[in-house]
Amino acid sequence: MGYKDTLLSPLKIGKHTCINRFFAQPMECVDSDEEGNPTDLTYQRYEKLYKGEFGFVDLEAITVTNECRARKTQLEIMPRNEKALSVFIKRLKEVNPNVLIVFQLTHSGEISEPDFSRRVTVKPLYGLEGELLTEEEVDNIINQFVLASKICESVGADGIDLKFCHGYLGSQILRPYNDRDWKYGGSWQNRSRFAYDLIERIKREVSKDFIIGSKLSVWEGFPGGCGSAGPDSPLMDLTESIDLVKGLEERGATYFVESLGNVHSSMNFMEAVQDEPYLSYLHFYFANIIKRNVKPETVVIGSSFSPFRGAKNKLLSIEPEKSSMFAMGARCIEDGMMDMIGLGRQSFADPLTPFKLREGRENEIKYCTQCMNCEELMIRQQSVGCVAFNKAYAEVFQKTRKQFGKLAELHT
Repeated sequence: MGYKDTLLSPLKIGKHTCINRFFAQPMECVDSDEEGNPTDLTYQRYEKLYKGEFGFVDLEAITVTNECRARKTQLEIMPRNEKALSVFIKRLKEVNPNVLIVFQLTHSGEISEPDFSRRVTVKPLYGLEGELLTEEEVDNIINQFVLASKICESVGADGIDLKFCHGYLGSQILRPYNDRDWKYGGSWQNRSRFAYDLIERIKREVSKDFIIGSKLSVWEGFPGGCGSAGPDSPLMDLTESIDLVKGLEERGATYFVESLGNVHSSMNFMEAVQDEPYLSYLHFYFANIIKRNVKPETVVIGSSFSPFRGAKNKLLSIEPEKSSMFAMGARCIEDGMMDMIGLGRQSFADPLTPFKLREGRENEIKYCTQCMNCEELMIRQQSVGCVAFNKAYAEVFQKTRKQFGKLAELHT
């Protein structure tokens, strides 16, 4: 079987059928209106993904609260946003009714930007700090997630992605570093309570066909982070990460998106930069760990495929035709490491990637250059898109650089 056949083959996610093995990662783009509603710019981005025939689309980090946000113009999901989100989903379904879409629900916690929102924490982390959350506040946050899930279903989304990755609130509560003596800290039983109670509550409030899954950092990559042996240990120990996927699956999760790292301290594990594309290989190992610990029908989605590009990449010690994004993605699926490939920055560079593959137009695909300028736009709280291949975002980038200068360090 050639890689085209593998990548374009359908599969089941819960009770739904996905048309192919392409997953559009949730990429924050900072282009909502003042109330957190999608704008025309937001719609245009997702319209391209729908036209591009991504089988499974994850709506970017949509926050369940306005109080704690990482981005000033971040998408929000509260009762006031329901009408706008309904229109948004209806328009997308008209473009391509065969695409599945889930909303990645999030709360930023200690990653919240104090310039315009409240930064909170479950235990102060060096370099971030924040106001200490109470048990009652976390209970209310769970209520906000449950309400957001109900809104997701009411507006026509196919499901949700519970964000337990990259140092946002879900991973802040789950990590061993949270050894505080309280309802949601200390023992694994207490720390996992947030995730398990949350999915159980949501399952009771949505229909049986509604998809529930999670993007999670299997290993955060710093002492005490998710996948660590203890609250200050630099040693990797995946016992809790494995228990998390098993526990979520037992409670109704039907898919997982593998990820690594943390936006504050270990971002290169999240998304390999231009000179370190080989870090992407780590994701195969961790996706395989998830796949080996869930039921065969539970879908596992691998991450960090953008650095593999076409036949031209910076990977050594392997033939170019074997190291391309398509060849490597198909290999990972065929070998049983994962079921789908997740594209983030590549979905910026060319949102028509799956369509062009199906049409036999691979030579027309624009591959991500890993310049990371899209990420700089996000850090600067500017609308995000591909600077290399989209003139409008290139102009935004130039104006931003002129106004603020060059970032001294990108991953901050």
